[in-house]
Amino acid sequence: MGVRVSTSSLAGAVANCGAMGTIAGVGLGYGTALNEKDYYQASIDSLRFEIRRARELSKGVIGVNVMVALTNYDDLVKVANEEKVDYIASGAGLPLHLPGLVDNKHTKLIPIISSAQAASIMIRAWKKRFNKTPDAIVVEGPLAGGHLGFKRDDLLGDHRPKLEDIFTSVLKVAKDNEAAGNPRIPVIAGGGVFDGKDMAKFLRLGASAVQMATRFVATFECSVAEEFKQLYLKSKAEDAVIITSPVGMPGRAIRNEFVRQVEKGAKIPYECRYQCLRSCDPTTAPYCIAKAMFNAARGDVDNAIVFCGSNVGRVNKIVHVQDLVNEIMAEAQSELDKPS
Repeated sequence: MGVRVSTSSLAGAVANCGAMGTIAGVGLGYGTALNEKDYYQASIDSLRFEIRRARELSKGVIGVNVMVALTNYDDLVKVANEEKVDYIASGAGLPLHLPGLVDNKHTKLIPIISSAQAASIMIRAWKKRFNKTPDAIVVEGPLAGGHLGFKRDDLLGDHRPKLEDIFTSVLKVAKDNEAAGNPRIPVIAGGGVFDGKDMAKFLRLGASAVQMATRFVATFECSVAEEFKQLYLKSKAEDAVIITSPVGMPGRAIRNEFVRQVEKGAKIPYECRYQCLRSCDPTTAPYCIAKAMFNAARGDVDNAIVFCGSNVGRVNKIVHVQDLVNEIMAEAQSELDKPS
Protein backbone atom coordinates (compact mmCIF):
# COMPACT_ATOMS: atom_id res chain seq x y z
CA MET A 1 0.00 0.00 0.00
CA GLY A 2 3.09 2.22 -0.13
CA VAL A 3 4.10 4.94 -2.59
CA ARG A 4 0.84 6.88 -2.61
CA VAL A 5 -1.64 3.98 -2.40
CA SER A 6 -2.85 4.31 1.19
CA THR A 7 -2.92 8.07 1.77
CA SER A 8 -5.11 10.35 3.87
CA SER A 9 -8.23 9.89 1.74
CA LEU A 10 -8.30 6.14 2.33
CA ALA A 11 -7.04 6.25 5.92
CA GLY A 12 -9.59 8.87 6.85
CA ALA A 13 -12.45 6.93 5.29
CA VAL A 14 -11.41 3.74 7.10
CA ALA A 15 -11.11 5.59 10.41
CA ASN A 16 -14.60 7.04 9.93
CA CYS A 17 -15.91 3.47 9.94
CA GLY A 18 -14.46 2.74 13.36
CA ALA A 19 -11.46 0.85 11.99
CA MET A 20 -7.78 1.84 12.08
CA GLY A 21 -6.82 3.98 9.08
CA THR A 22 -3.19 3.60 8.04
CA ILE A 23 -1.16 6.04 5.98
CA ALA A 24 1.74 4.31 4.20
CA GLY A 25 4.76 6.47 4.91
CA VAL A 26 6.98 5.32 2.03
CA GLY A 27 7.33 7.35 -1.16
CA LEU A 28 4.91 10.17 -0.31
CA GLY A 29 7.36 12.75 -1.65
CA TYR A 30 7.07 11.37 -5.19
CA GLY A 31 5.17 13.63 -7.55
CA THR A 32 5.80 16.78 -5.52
CA ALA A 33 7.73 19.80 -6.78
CA LEU A 34 10.22 19.57 -3.93
CA ASN A 35 10.99 15.92 -4.73
CA GLU A 36 13.27 16.87 -7.63
CA LYS A 37 15.47 18.96 -5.31
CA ASP A 38 15.26 17.25 -1.93
CA TYR A 39 13.57 13.84 -1.73
CA TYR A 40 14.06 13.52 2.01
CA GLN A 41 12.47 16.87 2.85
CA ALA A 42 9.68 16.18 0.35
CA SER A 43 8.98 12.89 2.15
CA ILE A 44 8.85 14.62 5.53
CA ASP A 45 6.60 17.43 4.33
CA SER A 46 4.27 15.05 2.48
CA LEU A 47 3.88 12.70 5.45
CA ARG A 48 3.05 15.62 7.73
CA PHE A 49 0.51 16.88 5.18
CA GLU A 50 -1.17 13.47 4.86
CA ILE A 51 -1.43 13.03 8.64
CA ARG A 52 -2.98 16.45 9.10
CA ARG A 53 -5.36 15.97 6.19
CA ALA A 54 -6.46 12.60 7.56
CA ARG A 55 -7.18 14.33 10.87
CA GLU A 56 -9.35 16.83 9.01
CA LEU A 57 -11.26 13.99 7.37
CA SER A 58 -11.76 11.90 10.49
CA LYS A 59 -11.79 12.00 14.28
CA GLY A 60 -11.15 8.25 14.29
CA VAL A 61 -7.96 6.24 14.74
CA ILE A 62 -5.20 7.29 12.31
CA GLY A 63 -1.76 5.70 12.16
CA VAL A 64 1.31 5.51 9.96
CA ASN A 65 3.21 2.55 8.54
CA VAL A 66 6.96 3.20 8.31
CA MET A 67 9.27 0.58 6.81
CA VAL A 68 12.46 -0.17 8.73
CA ALA A 69 14.26 -0.60 5.39
CA LEU A 70 13.93 3.10 4.54
CA THR A 71 17.07 5.23 4.73
CA ASN A 72 14.95 8.07 6.16
CA TYR A 73 13.18 5.81 8.65
CA ASP A 74 14.14 7.85 11.72
CA ASP A 75 13.00 11.12 10.12
CA LEU A 76 9.58 9.74 9.18
CA VAL A 77 9.04 8.20 12.62
CA LYS A 78 9.92 11.54 14.21
CA VAL A 79 7.25 13.25 12.08
CA ALA A 80 4.67 10.70 13.22
CA ASN A 81 5.81 11.27 16.80
CA GLU A 82 5.55 15.05 16.50
CA GLU A 83 2.08 14.77 15.01
CA LYS A 84 1.08 12.34 17.77
CA VAL A 85 -0.51 9.79 15.45
CA ASP A 86 -2.51 7.10 17.17
CA TYR A 87 -0.06 4.36 16.21
CA ILE A 88 3.06 3.56 14.21
CA ALA A 89 3.17 0.16 12.50
CA SER A 90 6.63 -0.88 11.40
CA GLY A 91 7.95 -3.84 9.43
CA ALA A 92 10.23 -4.71 6.47
CA GLY A 93 12.87 -5.39 9.08
CA LEU A 94 12.76 -5.47 12.86
CA PRO A 95 12.07 -2.01 14.37
CA LEU A 96 14.43 -2.64 17.27
CA HIS A 97 15.06 1.02 18.08
CA LEU A 98 11.55 2.37 17.39
CA PRO A 99 10.69 3.14 21.05
CA GLY A 100 13.78 5.34 21.28
CA LEU A 101 12.37 7.62 18.58
CA VAL A 102 8.93 8.14 20.11
CA ASP A 103 8.64 10.25 23.26
CA ASN A 104 4.93 11.00 23.40
CA LYS A 105 2.69 8.77 25.53
CA HIS A 106 -0.21 8.70 23.07
CA THR A 107 1.28 6.93 20.05
CA LYS A 108 1.07 3.13 20.16
CA LEU A 109 3.94 1.12 18.69
CA ILE A 110 3.08 -1.95 16.59
CA PRO A 111 5.83 -4.08 15.03
CA ILE A 112 4.95 -6.19 11.97
CA ILE A 113 6.58 -9.62 12.01
CA SER A 114 6.31 -12.96 10.22
CA SER A 115 7.47 -15.52 12.80
CA ALA A 116 7.37 -16.40 16.48
CA GLN A 117 11.15 -16.03 16.58
CA ALA A 118 10.90 -12.43 15.38
CA ALA A 119 8.19 -11.74 17.97
CA SER A 120 10.42 -13.09 20.74
CA ILE A 121 13.37 -11.00 19.59
CA MET A 122 11.22 -7.84 19.45
CA ILE A 123 9.73 -8.35 22.89
CA ARG A 124 13.07 -9.10 24.56
CA ALA A 125 14.88 -6.24 22.83
CA TRP A 126 12.28 -3.61 23.68
CA LYS A 127 12.07 -4.83 27.28
CA LYS A 128 15.84 -4.73 27.76
CA ARG A 129 16.58 -1.46 25.99
CA PHE A 130 13.46 0.60 26.69
CA ASN A 131 11.45 -1.29 29.34
CA LYS A 132 8.69 -1.19 26.73
CA THR A 133 6.23 -3.84 25.56
CA PRO A 134 4.79 -3.66 22.02
CA ASP A 135 1.30 -2.17 22.18
CA ALA A 136 0.26 -4.82 19.63
CA ILE A 137 1.90 -7.12 17.10
CA VAL A 138 0.84 -7.65 13.50
CA VAL A 139 1.53 -11.16 12.21
CA GLU A 140 1.80 -10.92 8.43
CA GLY A 141 1.60 -14.21 6.57
CA PRO A 142 2.84 -15.35 3.15
CA LEU A 143 -0.37 -14.47 1.27
CA ALA A 144 0.09 -10.73 1.80
CA GLY A 145 0.86 -8.24 -0.93
CA GLY A 146 4.01 -6.23 -1.44
CA HIS A 147 7.33 -7.14 0.13
CA LEU A 148 7.18 -10.30 2.22
CA GLY A 149 9.19 -11.41 5.23
CA PHE A 150 9.87 -14.90 3.92
CA LYS A 151 12.43 -16.60 1.73
CA ARG A 152 11.34 -16.91 -1.87
CA ASP A 153 11.38 -20.73 -1.77
CA ASP A 154 9.02 -20.66 1.22
CA LEU A 155 6.45 -18.77 -0.84
CA LEU A 156 6.28 -21.28 -3.67
CA GLY A 157 4.89 -24.80 -3.87
CA ASP A 158 2.79 -26.77 -1.43
CA HIS A 159 4.95 -26.22 1.65
CA ARG A 160 4.17 -22.54 2.08
CA PRO A 161 3.70 -21.61 5.77
CA LYS A 162 0.11 -21.02 6.84
CA LEU A 163 -0.90 -17.78 8.52
CA GLU A 164 -2.97 -19.77 11.02
CA ASP A 165 0.10 -21.67 12.21
CA ILE A 166 2.35 -18.60 12.38
CA PHE A 167 -0.35 -16.63 14.16
CA THR A 168 -0.89 -19.35 16.77
CA SER A 169 2.83 -19.55 17.52
CA VAL A 170 3.13 -15.76 17.88
CA LEU A 171 0.04 -15.67 20.11
CA LYS A 172 1.74 -18.22 22.39
CA VAL A 173 4.80 -15.98 22.63
CA ALA A 174 2.58 -13.05 23.57
CA LYS A 175 0.69 -15.07 26.18
CA ASP A 176 3.88 -16.47 27.68
CA ASN A 177 5.20 -12.93 27.97
CA GLU A 178 2.01 -11.84 29.73
CA ALA A 179 2.18 -14.83 32.08
CA ALA A 180 5.64 -13.63 33.11
CA GLY A 181 4.05 -10.48 34.52
CA ASN A 182 4.26 -8.20 31.49
CA PRO A 183 1.43 -6.24 29.84
CA ARG A 184 -0.90 -8.04 27.45
CA ILE A 185 0.06 -7.77 23.78
CA PRO A 186 -2.90 -7.88 21.34
CA VAL A 187 -2.03 -9.90 18.23
CA ILE A 188 -3.37 -8.91 14.80
CA ALA A 189 -3.56 -11.31 11.85
CA GLY A 190 -2.80 -10.12 8.30
CA GLY A 191 -1.95 -11.49 4.88
CA GLY A 192 -4.71 -13.22 2.94
CA VAL A 193 -7.53 -11.96 5.16
CA PHE A 194 -10.23 -11.13 2.61
CA ASP A 195 -13.73 -11.23 4.09
CA GLY A 196 -15.79 -11.54 7.25
CA LYS A 197 -15.39 -15.30 7.32
CA ASP A 198 -11.62 -14.89 7.46
CA MET A 199 -11.99 -12.28 10.17
CA ALA A 200 -14.21 -14.54 12.27
CA LYS A 201 -11.76 -17.43 11.88
CA PHE A 202 -8.87 -15.43 13.31
CA LEU A 203 -10.96 -13.86 16.04
CA ARG A 204 -11.83 -17.38 17.16
CA LEU A 205 -8.14 -18.26 17.14
CA GLY A 206 -7.51 -15.40 19.54
CA ALA A 207 -6.78 -12.43 17.28
CA SER A 208 -7.65 -9.00 18.62
CA ALA A 209 -8.08 -7.65 15.08
CA VAL A 210 -7.20 -8.34 11.47
CA GLN A 211 -5.21 -6.35 8.94
CA MET A 212 -6.63 -5.97 5.42
CA ALA A 213 -5.25 -4.16 2.38
CA THR A 214 -6.03 -5.57 -1.08
CA ARG A 215 -9.79 -5.03 -1.03
CA PHE A 216 -9.35 -1.44 0.07
CA VAL A 217 -7.46 -0.55 -3.11
CA ALA A 218 -10.70 -1.14 -5.03
CA THR A 219 -12.56 1.63 -3.22
CA PHE A 220 -13.57 5.07 -4.42
CA GLU A 221 -11.64 6.62 -1.54
CA CYS A 222 -8.30 5.03 -2.46
CA SER A 223 -6.23 7.73 -4.19
CA VAL A 224 -4.56 5.62 -6.90
CA ALA A 225 -5.43 6.13 -10.56
CA GLU A 226 -8.40 4.36 -12.10
CA GLU A 227 -6.05 2.22 -14.24
CA PHE A 228 -4.56 0.74 -11.06
CA LYS A 229 -7.99 -0.23 -9.73
CA GLN A 230 -9.14 -1.62 -13.06
CA LEU A 231 -6.06 -3.85 -13.20
CA TYR A 232 -7.17 -5.30 -9.87
CA LEU A 233 -10.62 -6.00 -11.26
CA LYS A 234 -9.24 -7.66 -14.41
CA SER A 235 -6.67 -9.84 -12.63
CA LYS A 236 -7.18 -13.53 -11.95
CA ALA A 237 -5.68 -15.55 -9.12
CA GLU A 238 -2.84 -16.79 -11.32
CA ASP A 239 -1.84 -13.22 -12.19
CA ALA A 240 -0.56 -12.66 -8.63
CA VAL A 241 3.08 -13.77 -8.81
CA ILE A 242 6.17 -13.69 -6.63
CA ILE A 243 8.82 -11.31 -7.91
CA THR A 244 12.36 -10.65 -6.76
CA SER A 245 12.59 -7.03 -5.68
CA PRO A 246 15.78 -4.96 -6.04
CA VAL A 247 15.70 -4.50 -2.25
CA GLY A 248 16.56 -8.17 -1.77
CA MET A 249 13.13 -9.36 -0.68
CA PRO A 250 10.48 -11.37 -2.51
CA GLY A 251 7.20 -9.60 -3.19
CA ARG A 252 3.75 -10.35 -4.58
CA ALA A 253 2.63 -8.32 -7.58
CA ILE A 254 0.41 -8.55 -10.64
CA ARG A 255 2.12 -9.98 -13.72
CA ASN A 256 1.94 -7.14 -16.23
CA GLU A 257 4.22 -6.13 -19.09
CA PHE A 258 6.80 -4.64 -16.72
CA VAL A 259 6.99 -7.81 -14.61
CA ARG A 260 7.28 -9.95 -17.76
CA GLN A 261 10.31 -7.92 -18.86
CA VAL A 262 11.93 -8.24 -15.44
CA GLU A 263 11.27 -11.99 -15.37
CA LYS A 264 13.18 -12.24 -18.68
CA GLY A 265 16.16 -10.51 -17.10
CA ALA A 266 15.65 -7.08 -18.63
CA LYS A 267 17.31 -4.07 -17.00
CA ILE A 268 15.04 -1.03 -16.91
CA PRO A 269 17.13 2.16 -17.18
CA TYR A 270 16.79 4.69 -14.38
CA GLU A 271 18.71 7.40 -12.55
CA CYS A 272 18.97 7.13 -8.76
CA ARG A 273 19.42 10.56 -7.17
CA TYR A 274 18.92 9.18 -3.67
CA GLN A 275 19.03 5.74 -2.12
CA CYS A 276 15.63 5.46 -0.47
CA LEU A 277 16.05 1.84 0.72
CA ARG A 278 19.01 0.60 2.75
CA SER A 279 19.25 -2.76 1.00
CA CYS A 280 19.01 -1.45 -2.57
CA ASP A 281 22.26 -1.11 -4.53
CA PRO A 282 21.61 1.35 -7.38
CA THR A 283 24.68 0.11 -9.25
CA THR A 284 23.29 -3.41 -9.63
CA ALA A 285 19.51 -3.12 -9.25
CA PRO A 286 17.72 -4.01 -12.52
CA TYR A 287 15.09 -1.32 -11.99
CA CYS A 288 13.97 1.29 -9.47
CA ILE A 289 11.25 -0.21 -7.30
CA ALA A 290 10.15 3.21 -6.02
CA LYS A 291 9.75 4.66 -9.51
CA ALA A 292 7.91 1.53 -10.66
CA MET A 293 5.48 1.81 -7.75
CA PHE A 294 4.94 5.53 -8.35
CA ASN A 295 4.11 4.74 -11.98
CA ALA A 296 1.45 2.36 -10.70
CA ALA A 297 -0.15 4.95 -8.44
CA ARG A 298 -0.42 7.48 -11.25
CA GLY A 299 -1.89 4.94 -13.68
CA ASP A 300 1.06 3.97 -15.90
CA VAL A 301 0.47 0.30 -15.06
CA ASP A 302 2.42 -1.12 -18.01
CA ASN A 303 5.60 0.43 -16.64
CA ALA A 304 4.95 -0.37 -13.03
CA ILE A 305 5.11 -2.79 -10.16
CA VAL A 306 1.53 -3.22 -8.97
CA PHE A 307 1.64 -4.94 -5.60
CA CYS A 308 -1.34 -7.04 -4.52
CA GLY A 309 -2.38 -9.73 -2.08
CA SER A 310 -2.98 -13.33 -3.11
CA ASN A 311 -6.75 -12.73 -3.22
CA VAL A 312 -6.64 -10.03 -5.88
CA GLY A 313 -8.51 -12.35 -8.27
CA ARG A 314 -11.53 -12.21 -5.96
CA VAL A 315 -11.86 -8.42 -6.21
CA ASN A 316 -14.67 -7.74 -8.69
CA LYS A 317 -16.01 -4.23 -8.04
CA ILE A 318 -15.13 -0.79 -6.77
CA VAL A 319 -17.10 0.21 -3.70
CA HIS A 320 -17.19 2.86 -0.99
CA VAL A 321 -15.14 2.11 2.12
CA GLN A 322 -18.21 2.32 4.35
CA ASP A 323 -20.07 -0.28 2.29
CA LEU A 324 -17.05 -2.57 2.28
CA VAL A 325 -16.58 -2.34 6.05
CA ASN A 326 -20.30 -2.91 6.62
CA GLU A 327 -20.19 -6.02 4.45
CA ILE A 328 -17.12 -7.44 6.18
CA MET A 329 -18.45 -6.77 9.66
CA ALA A 330 -21.90 -8.23 8.92
CA GLU A 331 -20.35 -11.36 7.48
CA ALA A 332 -17.99 -11.72 10.46
CA GLN A 333 -20.84 -11.30 12.92
CA SER A 334 -22.90 -13.88 11.08
CA GLU A 335 -20.02 -16.35 11.30
CA LEU A 336 -19.41 -15.65 14.98
CA ASP A 337 -23.09 -16.18 15.76
CA LYS A 338 -22.87 -19.73 14.44
CA PRO A 339 -22.12 -22.50 16.96
CA SER A 340 -18.39 -23.18 17.08
